[in-house]
Amino acid sequence: MARMHEGRPHYRFRPWNVGRWIVWGAYALILCVAPLLWTSSLSHTMLSQMGIAIIGCLAFNMLLGQGGMLSFGHAVYSGLGSFFAIHTLNLVSAGKLAVPVSLIPLVAGVFGMLFAVLLGWVTTKKAGTPFAMITLGVGELVWAMSLMFPGFFGGEGGISGNRVAGEKFLGITFGPQIQLYYLIAIYTFVCTVAMFAFTRTPLGRMLNAVRDNPERVEFVGYNTQYVRYTAFIASGFFMGISGGLAALNFEIVTAEVVNAARSGALLLFTFLGGAVFFFGPIIGAVLMVLALVLLSELTLAWLLWLGLVFTFMVMYAPGGISSLIMMNLRVAAFGKLRPLLGSYLALAGTGLVVLAGSGAMIEMVYHLQLNQALGPEMKFMGVKLNAKSLDSWFGAAFVLAVGVALFELTRRQFVREWDATQEWIEKEVKRREAAL
Repeated sequence: MARMHEGRPHYRFRPWNVGRWIVWGAYALILCVAPLLWTSSLSHTMLSQMGIAIIGCLAFNMLLGQGGMLSFGHAVYSGLGSFFAIHTLNLVSAGKLAVPVSLIPLVAGVFGMLFAVLLGWVTTKKAGTPFAMITLGVGELVWAMSLMFPGFFGGEGGISGNRVAGEKFLGITFGPQIQLYYLIAIYTFVCTVAMFAFTRTPLGRMLNAVRDNPERVEFVGYNTQYVRYTAFIASGFFMGISGGLAALNFEIVTAEVVNAARSGALLLFTFLGGAVFFFGPIIGAVLMVLALVLLSELTLAWLLWLGLVFTFMVMYAPGGISSLIMMNLRVAAFGKLRPLLGSYLALAGTGLVVLAGSGAMIEMVYHLQLNQALGPEMKFMGVKLNAKSLDSWFGAAFVLAVGVALFELTRRQFVREWDATQEWIEKEVKRREAAL
C-alpha cells in the first residue's frame, strides 16, 4: 500500500448511500403521485390528513421512541399551533397581516415551540411515570382553559377561517383541495427529512442514550434534563406545524384539538406503527386516518375493534407493524421467507374465520343496542343475520369456535417453523463471522 507524504492533505471519500437515496426518492414520488392515483375529493382529503398525521406522529415519536418519554398530553402543542394559525389566517384575511398562507404552518410551528419552551422546562424535570403524569395534567389544564377563555379559543363552536386569503402566487389560491394537498406534501417531506436528520445529530444520539441509560449519561457529564428539554422543544415545533396544516385543511379549530382523546390517538397509532423504527409512525399515521375516517363509517363498533387490535399488538408484537416488517425482511435477506409463505396464508385464512365469527357476534350486539328501530335483521359481510334469532347466534359461535381451533393449530405450526428459521439464521450469522 503506497504511503502518502505527511505534508499532503488526506482526503476521505465516503460513498453515497444509494439505498437511502432510493428510499427517500420513493417517498417523495409517493407523495407526488398519490393524488393522481386517487382522484376523488374524499381521497384528496384523506391524503391531506395522512400528511398532517405523519408529521404529528413523527414529532410525538421524537419523545416516545427516541427519548423514551411517554406523553399523555402532546396534542396540546399541535392544538395551540392550530389556534394561532387560524388567528393568523383571519388577520391575513382582514388585511392586517402580510403573511403568505403557505407560511402560516411555520407560524404555528414557532408558537408550538414557544409553548414547548414554556411548559417543557417543568415537564422534563422528571422522567418515566412522573413525566407521563405531568404531561397528562398539562394537557387537561390547557383543555380546561380552552373552555374558560372563549375570546381566544372560540368556546364550544371554535374559530373558523378562510384559507383563500392574501395575494395569489402563480394562480395558487389553496381553495381546491389538490393545491392544499401539495402544500401539505411539501411540509410532510421536509419535516420528515428534518426529523430523520435530527436522529443522526449528536443531540439525537444522546437522546437515545438518555432513553437507554440516563445514569451513565449523567456519569459522563451530560445533563439529562437538558437533553430531554431540547428534544421536547424540537418536537413542539413540528407538532405546531402539524396543527397549522390542520387549521388550513379544516378551516376551523375547536377545543377538541387539545383534549386527551387527540393525545391518546397519537400515542395509540404511533405504538401500532412501531416506535422502535423511524418509519413506524408513518405507518401509524396512515392507519390512524383510515381508522378514523373509513373504519368509523363501516361499523359502529370501530372503537372496540381498535382496542382489540391494540391489545393483540401489545401482547404479540410490542414493536409494532414496523418491527414485523423488519423481522421478515431479515428472514428474506437470508432466503428463508418463501418456506414461510404457506404458514402466513394459513394464518391469514384462519384469522379471517375468527374475524367472521367474532365480528358477527359483536355487530349483532351493537345492532340490538343501537339500531333496534331498524328491526332485528342486519347484513354482515354480505350475509343476512337476525340479531334476535338463536340460529344466527349459534352459527356465529360455531364459526368462531372452529376458527379459533384452526388458528391455534396453525399458530403452533408457524411458531415451530419460525423458531427453526431463526435458529438457522443465527448459526449462519456465526458461520459468516467466523469466516471473516
